[in-house]
Amino acid sequence: MLKTTLVHLAAIVSLSCSTPALAWQPPLKGDVRARIDAMYPWLDGVYKDLHAHPELAFQEVRTAGKLAAEMRRLGFDVTEKVGKTGIVAVLRNGAGPTVLVRTDLDGLPMEEKTGLPYASKARAQSGGRETFVTHSCGHDVHMASWLGAARTLAELKARWRGTLVFIGQPAEETVSGAKAMLDDGLFRRFPKPDYAFALHSWPIAHGTVGFDDGPVSSNSDGLDIVFKGRGGHGSAPDRALDPVAIAARFVVDVQTVISREKDPKEFGVITIGAINGGTVGNIIPDSVQVRGTIRSYTPEVREKLLEGVRRVANASAAMAGAPAPDISLTSGGQAIVNSAALVRDTEAVFKDAFGEANARRMPAITASEDFSLFVNEGIPSMFFFTGIYDAKDVAEAQRPGGKPVAFNHSPFYAPVPEPSIKTAATAMSLAVLNVLKR
Repeated sequence: MLKTTLVHLAAIVSLSCSTPALAWQPPLKGDVRARIDAMYPWLDGVYKDLHAHPELAFQEVRTAGKLAAEMRRLGFDVTEKVGKTGIVAVLRNGAGPTVLVRTDLDGLPMEEKTGLPYASKARAQSGGRETFVTHSCGHDVHMASWLGAARTLAELKARWRGTLVFIGQPAEETVSGAKAMLDDGLFRRFPKPDYAFALHSWPIAHGTVGFDDGPVSSNSDGLDIVFKGRGGHGSAPDRALDPVAIAARFVVDVQTVISREKDPKEFGVITIGAINGGTVGNIIPDSVQVRGTIRSYTPEVREKLLEGVRRVANASAAMAGAPAPDISLTSGGQAIVNSAALVRDTEAVFKDAFGEANARRMPAITASEDFSLFVNEGIPSMFFFTGIYDAKDVAEAQRPGGKPVAFNHSPFYAPVPEPSIKTAATAMSLAVLNVLKR
């Protein structure tokens, strides 16, 4: 018995001498949480400052400067003005994987109506007019959690090896910032990553993380169509050619592409968001502009919708004997397709850290994101979602007749800061550490 015990002890001693020290250190999730808890007062101050001072796409000078200064204090090598107003922060820590972590910088041209003490009152020029600006899509949460993950990883340098490439991307809301950074040599001037991560706040309960493999966002295309007519007096429409009627026909008939041509099991949306034409009620205008958005998940559905928009627009004009319309279909963001292997590995980490009920698969969203352009460079990537609202409010919103919570882009969008930022920073830190330990 004693001999057997001594043999077992010798085996344990031998194993402990041959096993890397990393395996014997405290669990990373506890260390990460403790550090984020300790730094939260700093993150809260940064978040509220960013929330109160949002900037529009490619105008994020103050925002980028603030993030750059914070990252330099953490020991990152920072380059500014990448893709106009983007930043790239690099931290090298020996041989190992290179991991990209992206945050977005820009706000939206709209007025905030939350009534928060740190609510935005910012204004800016957009399209030749002055507009309010606010972070009503959570980019301020993203930036604060990005900084929290960066600081956590910098403080835990003894626990990993590799290179961090933290990027602050401009103009996500206009789906143009990722392209600007790539065109400016992002992966020629800086290390090309082996893995890439990004997160997005979402109107689910704080403390929860949502994800999936495959497509997790939609393709996005813009439509801008000018229908041409012949102006005249509203009392004599027979002597004019009414482009308002042509545009109205198009708006109604284009929905048959969705209801009668697209496979009903596949996602696809055509939404008309703006119709501009005419000046007063008794004048038939010469032209009417129709603008909208087209969303889909798959290339096949995307092409069907684009072709359908062109065909219905031309047919609407032809039915009225009008000239062919000017049709502009512009490509926006492509669907983000998550790596199945990376999601599977990260899922285990998230479930261990947050619990089975709080780390779960969720359906793809119908909004669009240009993080996909980085993914399409051949980088195994994961884009995931973190909650921002009290669980009771989310449950109430899901009841029939319950009070809804404000969705992204709402003027009342108001994340609960502390648990939302802590969850996002913890999730991102653990996701990155999970691949850096390799």
